[in-house]
Amino acid sequence: MATLPVLAEGLRKRYGPANALEGFDLAVPEGSVCGLLGPNGAGKTTAVRILATLLRPDGGRARVAGFDVVRQAAQVRYRIGLLGQHAAVDEVLGGRQNLVLFGRLHHLGAVAAGRRADELLERFGLGEVGGKPVKQYSGGMRRRLDLAASLILAPPVLFLDEPTTGLDPRGRNEVWEAVRALVAGGTTVLLTTQYLDEADQLADRISVIDHGRGRSPRGRPTSSSRGWAATGSTSWSTGPTSSPPPRPSSAGRPGPGPRPRPTPTPAGSASPSATGWPRSPRRPGRCGTPASPSRTSPCGAPPWTRCSSTSPATPPRPPTSDPSR
Repeated sequence: MATLPVLAEGLRKRYGPANALEGFDLAVPEGSVCGLLGPNGAGKTTAVRILATLLRPDGGRARVAGFDVVRQAAQVRYRIGLLGQHAAVDEVLGGRQNLVLFGRLHHLGAVAAGRRADELLERFGLGEVGGKPVKQYSGGMRRRLDLAASLILAPPVLFLDEPTTGLDPRGRNEVWEAVRALVAGGTTVLLTTQYLDEADQLADRISVIDHGRGRSPRGRPTSSSRGWAATGSTSWSTGPTSSPPPRPSSAGRPGPGPRPRPTPTPAGSASPSATGWPRSPRRPGRCGTPASPSRTSPCGAPPWTRCSSTSPATPPRPPTSDPSR
């Protein structure tokens, strides 16, 4: 059986009385993108820091690129790249100067570092702005430069810790395209994110973590659908989904679907309204006499309004025969 690039079993990490990780398991196949989903404080960054040898676990074991993250940390560091939540580039230096600096920190020679910097600038579409200070870059350009810096040694495993947080839609698309290009070249990626749409765009497999616990990734999108169909509260699977069932109608409202046509009103019944639906039964006027649909009320009010009087209408007095009045 081939060695998994990323494997974690029963990882535990405790900060005082709080458990950041409690029996966390993870397995990522080679050449795939695993999306690690979870809310703030779920333990995503802690898991990545342990796998990147920046933290020592309190329990469990983990192997990256075939090496133990505790006993063989130096070998692990030579085979991974890490993109944190915040850009780690110098804003005063230019883009090319930043990449050369990272190359020299990785013990590359001056010529090799410069050559690698030029390759990465062209690969991420930054060749024309490589000489400009980073402070003049947009947010998406900075994240692409930061991503390029994490690939100085062309690592087979790449950890992306919420790489698009704070970016606008254009910047997110730029980072997504760069990640797709890396995966096409055979890089294994572990992506932590809070966004379902980002996992839908990039991840081949998914794992959900909450309160330090996670489930192994399951499911793989097919060519006809990349949607994640919910199968439970903590895990998702992928594949073509059927049409959703009709929503139950709420109280007093018709459910989805074509509205029925109004039927003609029979002769002698209540007249239809302007919308074609039968009018509601008429209420009696305030005078106490029902308002007939065919004639006015005794008080003179139309059939669709209420009478203004509060007592039965009094017939007019007949004229007197006395001519002096």
